Amino acid sequence: MVNRNLLNQYDVSDDDLIAVMGDQELIDETAWLEGEDVSINQIVEGKVIRIDNEFVVVDVGYKSEGLIPLSEWEPEIEEDPYGNDPEATDFEPPVVPEPEEPPKPGDIIRVLVEDVEDVAGRHDERGMLVLSKRKAERIEQWMGVMSDVHEGDVVTGTVIRKIKGGLLVDIGVNVFLPASQVDIRRPHDIGEYIGKEIKCMVLKIDEERRNIVVSRRSLIEQERATKKAELLKTLSVGDIRKGIVKNIADFGAFVDLGGIDGLLHITDMSWGRINHPSEMVKIEDNLEVMVLHIDYEREKIALGLKQKSPSPWEKVPATYPVGTRVKGHVVNVMSYGAFVKLEDGIEGLVHISEMSWTKRISHPSELVQVDDEVEVVVLGINQEKQEISLGMKQTQDNPWDRVADRYPPGADVEGRVRNLTNYGAFIEIEEGIDGLLHVSDMSWTRKVSHPSEVVEKGELLKCKILSVDTERRRIALGMKQLDEDPWSSDIPNRFQPGDLVKGKVTKITNFGVFIGLEDGLEGLLHVSELSDQKIENPEEICNVGDEMEVKILRVDIDERKIGLSRKRVDWAEEEAGAEGETEAVGATSTASSASNENLKGGIGSGEGPLFKAPTADVGADTDADSDSGSED
Repeated sequence: MVNRNLLNQYDVSDDDLIAVMGDQELIDETAWLEGEDVSINQIVEGKVIRIDNEFVVVDVGYKSEGLIPLSEWEPEIEEDPYGNDPEATDFEPPVVPEPEEPPKPGDIIRVLVEDVEDVAGRHDERGMLVLSKRKAERIEQWMGVMSDVHEGDVVTGTVIRKIKGGLLVDIGVNVFLPASQVDIRRPHDIGEYIGKEIKCMVLKIDEERRNIVVSRRSLIEQERATKKAELLKTLSVGDIRKGIVKNIADFGAFVDLGGIDGLLHITDMSWGRINHPSEMVKIEDNLEVMVLHIDYEREKIALGLKQKSPSPWEKVPATYPVGTRVKGHVVNVMSYGAFVKLEDGIEGLVHISEMSWTKRISHPSELVQVDDEVEVVVLGINQEKQEISLGMKQTQDNPWDRVADRYPPGADVEGRVRNLTNYGAFIEIEEGIDGLLHVSDMSWTRKVSHPSEVVEKGELLKCKILSVDTERRRIALGMKQLDEDPWSSDIPNRFQPGDLVKGKVTKITNFGVFIGLEDGLEGLLHVSELSDQKIENPEEICNVGDEMEVKILRVDIDERKIGLSRKRVDWAEEEAGAEGETEAVGATSTASSASNENLKGGIGSGEGPLFKAPTADVGADTDADSDSGSED
């Protein structure tokens, strides 16, 4: 009897049904048949004999009469079987019917035989029948409906009231319409259907519990499926169709075209900017829309509202040629720029780089806010992409056009250190105008590895303009150029090759040691000039800060370098000592020659002395010392 597949299709479970409708046991259908003998659970006709204080006495042809409580002719007020909370704000109390007129003696009524015992509870042959007029009416109503209604049938009824989980509908008997089955999209308040006559499809009939579940949604879906198939056959892109707004989302609105919903996207509602679809349409609005796209396979339709009127972009090149100065209102501010509305449907972007010639802007909100009126210049138009590039700074004079006149090369300027990089410092000489002080232009004599060794961020400096590149917007500055180049005359005059000088170790590298000769002036003591011995690591014989005496080997003016030697300092001392020894040996040789002048003998000619003084050997040693000294 119960079509489970049909019920499950609409998300109505047996547990939900029992929870809402209750478990009402129905009297066995076969026991309702009339017979000659009166038996329990039989519906029979009876004649009203009399009316006592609380009972109506009825003769049903049995050996004893039956009793019916007189209260069965009064309005029925029974406990709510659907679990509604009377204290709830949305509680809908049942409508209480008008009281029924009590019977009169002689009236014929149909009653249900409930029991053969009397109301006092006696169980003997003298007991009276227990009868019910109300239950007999309910059973006969149910049977009357069941003879004509089957699962899948369409029935018409009036919504009586809202109950837990849905609505109660009277189709001759009360049936349950779940809230999820009221419409395709669940209404905000299903109570608005109370008192309305609606058509529904019977989903489930449970005779045992006397429950019937109906669905209005399934009937609507069937009708829409038929209309959808017919509509898709006749619908074409470009058609203008009427529809009703059924739902609104952040991205658009769904419009019922009469059997199928189409999506009206927010970007297709207006040529202008809108923040939410609710600004353009409301639920149940009647719209005339254009069909933009049809996906027959997925049965999806894209609709447009703005396409019914010409695009304002068609006249943009003529209305806003490049170079045009125009006023507009800021409609949106992003991190990369601001969108300016020129007219309805026409917006342009002012990029952050086009907002000011000189100000450093971290975010466009520093200059503009939404709804501000601004003057802009049209920089470019991309009609295909519907984009306009705008500029704000172009409405003002470019200060870089006057930089070359205001800051000629050779001029002295004063500015504050704005930023440091590995290669130099940027000096702000006026708002938005920076110059670059390169590390190579910071000192004539000092080797600067990083600008932080010489200047600090925020420091006020004096510099000289070296060059101005207006096209590339660059200014080169120099700090050392404020003083005369000491390498031109001062350093070569004060430091000569061969001089012995003292200095402190300022830096040690793997190839040698830098010696500070004076403030800002350094010389290089190569590792090969540290000692006569081979040195692998200069740190083996010196440390930073050590004072050292060195000999100047060379002064390279072009390369601005001074070469030093430590080992040649020792050589110089040895040369001085060797020269003194040579003079002493020479004097001794002269005296010996004079004293031995008369010593003669041997086998020679007699013209010379017998022994020769060792002056030749001494002279040879002296020459050797001189040679070693000449290597310097």
